[in-house]
Parts: sequence; C-alpha cells; structure tokens
Amino acid sequence: MAGIREPVALGDRLDRLPLSSFHRRLVLALAGMILFEWVEINAFAFVAPTLREQWGMSLSTVALVIGISQLGAFGGGVLGGYLADRVGRRRTLLVSVIVYCAGSALCVLVQSPWQLIAARFTAHLGAQAMAVVAIVMLTEFVPAAARGRLQTWKVAIGALGIPLAAWTGYFVVPHWTWGWRLVLGLGLFGIVFAYLVHRWVAESPRWLLSRGEWERAEETVRSIERSCGVEPPEPDREGVGRPDASTSPETRRVRFAELLTPPNRRRFAVVATMWVTGLFAYSAFNTWTPTFLSESGLDLDNALLLSAAVASAAPVGAVLAVPLIDRWDRRRTQLALGALLAATLLLFGLVRTPAAVLVLGCVTSLLFQASVPFLQVYSAEVFPTRVRALGSGTANALSRIVNFGAPMLVAAVYSGLGYTAVFAMLAVLGLVGGCVAVLYGPRTTGVSLETAATSDTTTSTPGRSKETVLP
Repeated sequence: MAGIREPVALGDRLDRLPLSSFHRRLVLALAGMILFEWVEINAFAFVAPTLREQWGMSLSTVALVIGISQLGAFGGGVLGGYLADRVGRRRTLLVSVIVYCAGSALCVLVQSPWQLIAARFTAHLGAQAMAVVAIVMLTEFVPAAARGRLQTWKVAIGALGIPLAAWTGYFVVPHWTWGWRLVLGLGLFGIVFAYLVHRWVAESPRWLLSRGEWERAEETVRSIERSCGVEPPEPDREGVGRPDASTSPETRRVRFAELLTPPNRRRFAVVATMWVTGLFAYSAFNTWTPTFLSESGLDLDNALLLSAAVASAAPVGAVLAVPLIDRWDRRRTQLALGALLAATLLLFGLVRTPAAVLVLGCVTSLLFQASVPFLQVYSAEVFPTRVRALGSGTANALSRIVNFGAPMLVAAVYSGLGYTAVFAMLAVLGLVGGCVAVLYGPRTTGVSLETAATSDTTTSTPGRSKETVLP
C-alpha cells in the first residue's frame, strides 16, 4: 500500500547519514580523551630515569609506581564502563575528565614516591575511564561504513599525546630539576577537551533507546540529521517505527554477570585476551625502553632522544590504518600486524647501535599504533548496547590489572635473562591477540552494531540490521 512506510530504526538512520562537520567535531572532542590517556601512559617513562637520580628510586620502586598506576587504570576501566552503561555516556565522560585533571594536578605537587603513587593512581583512574567511554561513544554515533575509519582518525589525533609526552620529556627533564613535574602536569590541559565535549557531544541515542527513553533518542537523532543536512522523517502520528511497551528494551540494572553468559561470554573472552596481550606488549615497550637503553650504556640525553624519536612514529602508524580498517576484515588485519610486530620486536632486542635502535624502534611504534584502532573499535562493536561500555571497559581494565604485575615480570626477565629476552617475550604477546580474534571472534567490518552484537558466528555477512528496536 502506497500510504504505508516501513519503520526505520534509529540505529539505521545514524548508519545512513553522510559524514559531516558533526562527525568531525565528534572525532576531535573524543580524540582529546585518547590523547591524554596516551600522555598519561607514556609520561612516566620519560621521567623515571631522572626520578631515580633525584629520589634514589630503585628499579623495584619504579616498577611499583607503574604497577599501582595500572591498578588505577583497572579501576577506571571497570567503573567508567559500568557508569557509562548505568547513568549515561556523556555524564560519565565529563566526570572522568575532572578526576583525571585532579590527578594530574597532584602529580605536579608530590614530594615523595608514595605521594607520586597516589597521584598517579588517581590520574590513571580518570584517564582510563574517559578513554573507555570515548571509544564507545564514537562507535555508537558514526555510520557503520565509516566506523573504523573515524575511530582510526580519533586514535591518530590521540596518538599525538605520545610524542607530546616524549618531546616534552626530552626538552625539559634533563635541563631543569623540576622538569619532570611539567611532564606529569600535561594532563591539566585535558580541561580544554572537556569543554569541547560539553559543547559538541550529546548523549548517545543508542544508549537512550536501550534505557527505554525513545523520545529523547528520537530528538537527538533528528538534531544530528539536521546538522548533517538530512531532512528528518515526518513524525508518524500512528507511532510506526516507535517501540511499544511489549518491545521496549528492559531498563533493569546493568550487571557484570551479563558478560559471563552466552553470547557475551565468548566475546568478552576474545576481547579481554586481545587487550591483555596487546597492552602488555605495548605498555612494556614504551614504559621500559628509555630505562633499558640508559641501563645498557646510553647517556640520559641520548636515551630520551631516541625514545622521543621512536614515539613520534606512533601517529603515523594510526594514519596508515585508515585505508585498511573498513576495507579488510579487522580480525585478519590484526593478525597480520601482529606477525609483523613480532618480527620487529625480535630484531629490536638484538640491536644496540643508536641508528638500528632508532629505525627498528620507529617501525615497532608504528606497528603498535596501527593495531590500536582495530583493537579499540572491535572491542566496542561486539557487545550489545546495554553492556557495550561495561564489556569493552572491563576487558580493557583486565589488561591493566595484569599490567599491575607486568612491570615486576619485565624487570625480573631483564635481570635474569637480559635485554633480548624481554623483547622475545613481547614478540610472542604481540602475536596472540590476532590469532584469538581470527579463531573465535565474530566478524564486524561493515556490519551494523545491532547485527554485530547479535551474530553467533565468526563469519557473519556484512549487512544492515532488520530490527527496529536496538538491543
């Protein structure tokens, strides 16, 4: 009948939008959350050698600072994911930025290793929470066909935090006794991006719909459509396309147990393994390399210079992922990147000359950062909306709690087996995530979030969801 139109899901309407200034502003605002997460992860690596001299810190104390920081990140990942699913993405994101900036301010004022540990715990708590929510928010707003690409641009902008921390460390740490405070205080600039989020980023319509707030979700999508130059559909007075009481999503309390029941259990195991192994290798490489190079005979200036140059390759790696991430199967591309990374790490562990360290270090940093967008977007795609932030955040957080003991393990391997053995271990870990994703993870490339979150196979065919109500 000509007078009857097929209902269109709000998620489908978001997927059909052309890319516009709305999406560019969204990427920029949320990229700030990732930028300062990277600043927080990498900053301590460039001040640790100086703190060892000024405060007489042993390697075990350095490992303790790193480990407690990872414990804070664990809390941030779990708590941020839970609150984002419970009270909203936008509100949780803004609170997380406040916590992070407070932790950064404390880092500037500390006078002892124990005070530094407390301040770093707070900063990592906020940084990890805001990063988890930023990944999920961007995933839920952007069209399926461009989801990976926009996540990658967010990572590329955010990865500028790595050379920002590195070059600040190089130029100020060796020359002023207080220079390390400036490096650890870089997070105070995160308030700028909090303002952008406040101005430009609305609450996720998919989250609103998962909570049964259909009218707010509809209003938000209509506003986004108008900003993209698309005329919103005429409101249907008969309610066609609107979920009724019998089909509305349940608003029961979010529970961690949902991650351990099918089909979420398998998905959670896959992304948790990818996060744990990938972040262990990445964090160990970035955190320990300046110290190991210094311990191997390079003076502090040269060690920091080489590390800063290596860190500068990180944003380039993310940019290289842009043409790949929405074209090829994310799982298989992750495996290919992991294989290249493992080979490069093995070579890195065998060289000592500055030129070889520089070249292989840049390639390693590039490959690490090229794989980050695949991991971030994939971990947010595989869960249904009501537990998307909790699942992605908790999987990410598990990698942080494993990293609580990782610095001690790295220090023990270095002390017992040497420099080369550390990088051989990291090479194996770099390969594991892609293998697990290919063997056990569902396909998500080009697939709507609603389809990706309900597919039970590892070979689902890309396509648009037929459902009118989001999970």
